[in-house]
Amino acid sequence: MTSEDGPAGFAPLAGCLHPLTRPPSGTGWNRSELADLIPHDFEFREAAVLVGIVDHPVGDSTVILTRRTETLTHHGGQVSFPGGSVDPTDRGPLEAALREAWEEIRLPGSHVEPLGYLDPYVTITGFRVLPLVARVQPGFQLHADPAEVDEVFEVPLSYLLDRKHLQRFAGEFRGRRRHYWQVCYGNHRIWGATAAMLVNLRDRFEGIGG
Repeated sequence: MTSEDGPAGFAPLAGCLHPLTRPPSGTGWNRSELADLIPHDFEFREAAVLVGIVDHPVGDSTVILTRRTETLTHHGGQVSFPGGSVDPTDRGPLEAALREAWEEIRLPGSHVEPLGYLDPYVTITGFRVLPLVARVQPGFQLHADPAEVDEVFEVPLSYLLDRKHLQRFAGEFRGRRRHYWQVCYGNHRIWGATAAMLVNLRDRFEGIGG
């Protein structure tokens, strides 16, 4: 989406997402990939991330990403969306995603217009992640919490959704050959769960994901 599309350009995107009033159920679209690693009766911890798409007045829309602090227990040093566990005090994944975005990068909720959800995604670390897609109005000033985030940056949405930039790789993990997605932008390597969520966004936007 470009600046010429304006707010109306987000309507088709919202139309391909799960509605805010009905967050998707189910364990996760990638659950079968972890069948030999996580027992079928395992209770995943609920988490939410914010896929914030900045609606710039000029040029392409961009996606807000972070590089996590190296010392974090889960996914340290990796590129991710702002987000984290759904706390007992949160009134669901939407509130959790907005809260985490404020705590991690000081993104004001007043600049965020939630659009809908992607499909749930489960991680090897035991989380069921619900990605909240939102239109973000520019004019904010982000400040990374150094305890959790080393860097905040933006990548053009068109770049992230371009099939020629999303690559499929294979590697050995716990005795089995496994596949993962990756996209590189400048000196940033976006892979694993974050790249998989971007693939899910692309597929739903193209009508493949249903």
